[in-house]
Amino acid sequence: MDNKQIYKQLSSSLKDLKEQNLLRSIPDIDQGADLYLNFQGKKLLNLASNNYLGLSQAEVLKKAASAAIKNWGTSSAASRLVTGNFSLYSELEVAVARFKTQEKALVIGSGYMANLCLMTSLARRKTLVFSDRLNHASIIDGIILSRARHIRYRHNDIEHLQYLLKKHASAAQKILVTDTVFSMDGDLARLEEIVTLCKNFNVFIVVDEAHATGVFGKGRGLAHALGLEKEIDIHMGTFSKALGSYGAYLAGAKECIDWITTTGRPFIYSTALPPGVIGANLAAIEFIAEHPETGNRLLEMSSHLRGKLKQLGFNVGDSASQIIPIILGDIETTLKAKEFLLKRGLYVAAIRPPTVPLNTSRLRLSLRADLKKEHLQQIVHVFEKLAQEVL
Repeated sequence: MDNKQIYKQLSSSLKDLKEQNLLRSIPDIDQGADLYLNFQGKKLLNLASNNYLGLSQAEVLKKAASAAIKNWGTSSAASRLVTGNFSLYSELEVAVARFKTQEKALVIGSGYMANLCLMTSLARRKTLVFSDRLNHASIIDGIILSRARHIRYRHNDIEHLQYLLKKHASAAQKILVTDTVFSMDGDLARLEEIVTLCKNFNVFIVVDEAHATGVFGKGRGLAHALGLEKEIDIHMGTFSKALGSYGAYLAGAKECIDWITTTGRPFIYSTALPPGVIGANLAAIEFIAEHPETGNRLLEMSSHLRGKLKQLGFNVGDSASQIIPIILGDIETTLKAKEFLLKRGLYVAAIRPPTVPLNTSRLRLSLRADLKKEHLQQIVHVFEKLAQEVL
């Protein structure tokens, strides 16, 4: 196939996606992490960002980032195993391990790269990896790259998981990996039951706390909220959501972290995060440790709004977190609903396949701790009007 044929195929495929309302484009947004963002010349209340605690503009984080840049410059310039490490990185990892009550921690460039590191380091061809069907794409890609056998269980279906674990009980190496807060549904993993099953069947347990970090368990995650932090083998979390910065961490037993440091290709072959980011990350961890109640306020706010939306007749699924889906079904209705909200001052993400299953297109509300009473009243008022239009 020559280049002209490739371009012809791409053009045809892009046209098909556009006709199905599935073509993605980067929106023209400014101040996208703030309480109010700018979109197409309009100032809109931001209900799409994962900046759950509003920390991206916190002075303590900005000062820490500035100080790190002043001391160490703007780049790490290499992999951490070469010349890209600074004392600040080690300080952050000690703080994360203490925060997560684990033996050791490793800071990695992003949540996506952290999950690739995890799966490709720990799993082998003969490893069985049990994975919730709605786990994040980075987990799925990590399993694929590891060449392990990928066994998906129905979302939050403990009976199905138990059946699969019994079926494969004789396998020598088994890993279970799950999100704790599912990013598109806002519901929670049934972690207590999962841990019990994994202990019974001798399964290594990995949790992705990306959307729970900073919010649940005094900011430490859902595993800590449930008192299961010592039952989990590896904890993954991110600095890029509630902690208001960028990057990710892995925390667990020393031998696990040492093995990933030695064998994790995304870690080994990537330039380390710049010092300014590390400085902000350290400040964020310290802030959450000093203000553990911040996440509770967000969860209380979310529960209140979720109740209001249910009363209006919206399908919010099994959400139990700061992420509230408004499941509308078809793509066209979802996109129209988004435009309806835009005209009334709310910026909400419209989520379509393949991010979510067919016929479950939705608006995804990401609530944040810096929302005030008047903001919540505004949201309810606009959704009252939306209900009259779409229900």
